[in-house]
Amino acid sequence: MITLLLLLAAVGLLGWGFYRAWPYGKLGLFAWLQSVVLMAPWLLFFALFALGVYLNLAVVLGLVLGSAGIYVYLGRQLRKLGQAELLAQRAAALTQTDGVTDADARGPDEVSGESASHGSDDAAESTAGATIASNAVEAIPEIPAADRTALEGIFGVDTFFRTETVPYQQGAIFRGNLRGTPEDTLIKLNALKAERVGDRYRLFLIQDPSSKPVVVALPSETDPSPLTTPQKVLAVVLAVMTLLTCLEASGLLMGIDLAATPNQWIQVWPVAAGIIFILVAHEVGHWWMARWRQVKLSWPFFLPTWQIGSFGAVTRFESNLPDRSTLFDVAIAGPAAGGLVSLVMLFMGLVLSHPGSQFQVPAQFFQGSILVGALAKSVLGSALSQPLVDVHPLTLVGWLGLVITALNVMPAGQLDGGRIVQAIYGRKVAGRATVITLIVLAIASLANPLALYWSVLILFLQRTLERPAENELTEPNDARAALGLLALFLMLATLAPLTPSLAGRLGIGG
Repeated sequence: MITLLLLLAAVGLLGWGFYRAWPYGKLGLFAWLQSVVLMAPWLLFFALFALGVYLNLAVVLGLVLGSAGIYVYLGRQLRKLGQAELLAQRAAALTQTDGVTDADARGPDEVSGESASHGSDDAAESTAGATIASNAVEAIPEIPAADRTALEGIFGVDTFFRTETVPYQQGAIFRGNLRGTPEDTLIKLNALKAERVGDRYRLFLIQDPSSKPVVVALPSETDPSPLTTPQKVLAVVLAVMTLLTCLEASGLLMGIDLAATPNQWIQVWPVAAGIIFILVAHEVGHWWMARWRQVKLSWPFFLPTWQIGSFGAVTRFESNLPDRSTLFDVAIAGPAAGGLVSLVMLFMGLVLSHPGSQFQVPAQFFQGSILVGALAKSVLGSALSQPLVDVHPLTLVGWLGLVITALNVMPAGQLDGGRIVQAIYGRKVAGRATVITLIVLAIASLANPLALYWSVLILFLQRTLERPAENELTEPNDARAALGLLALFLMLATLAPLTPSLAGRLGIGG
């Protein structure tokens, strides 16, 4: 039944994607086909599984590799179509305007040398780039001549020596040579910009396809917009649904069917409250860091699931990011807060566990995570060699919290892990990491349908990368890079199971 529901949800999402892609013609349809190709092997596998037909692992891996190859091929074709559309728009602009040359329709994502449409062969980013390109085909007024002249006047030999101006939509791209540090240059340029055009434009210092610094000026109307009232209502509805799924997940842990006996919710509430506390701690971490770094975050859109209560929450930035370090700080703060609370709960639960504790779990249960298994061995010792292990409820709550945190640290799109990778290594690497993560999740779904659910959510909700920061050139320092690698390592240690041989040497499971 669950498999059938997942199939119906996936088909429904594909249908919705086709409806959204149709108005964009070939560009939209190619982008939609990429989603179809990426999901096709798993739709086929689970459809046959529901009918009682089982494919062996070799066939499944062959389908996955084949779909990945087609996905990359479609990405290349998509990029070519996007460039053709942009050239058509450029030609139209040249015939409709006098005295303007080198018209371009690229946005800051596409101007960047690590961007979606001008990266190497990254299929995930090429989809995002083509979407931007298809939007760029629409007629957009160019920057007023007076504003263009005023912005050209802010450049100088001591900051950014401008050599060329390329009109772009309602703004402009300024090519030239960077003479100072990115930080100092942006401060000086923004000060001069404020004197000449006020707050009507935003400046972005990024790289073009040839890895040369360029300055992009965008009207302030293109800033991220705040949530609408319907979106806020949706956020509240999802929060209420998450509360219910946390209760249901807690009931499953305790062997209580709340759907049949809803009056027992009082018994499962303490466990559900622990899960909710971890979710809240995660979001408070993001919110606190965003406020400290003076950027705005939207309300969280929680993602309910009855298996573990929630996948976490989707949040988006409602203001421009000043630099990549800010992106890193806000992204890491949530997993750091939620992960620390989860780890403390897990450790306390293990310490409080004793013969006769409320929960009894098979010893093999601790083979499901390298991190949890190692920590449990250090605290419980020889108790893990018994068939059943008595544990305190906090043990399971902490473990669930670590799983939820680890899922959000996976390096994909706008997940916390994807933002961390984008901040440290740039957009090109982040795009490749997204594709690899989706493939790994697809393979993992052979053993756990939860992985399929999570991969579908990433594919449709979180696949695209974050908008470039105003200073995209300055990389985070080594301390942040080390912290990011630690977060990714802990994510792997949480989600990766112990091998049978290692579990045997540790004495876990007999």
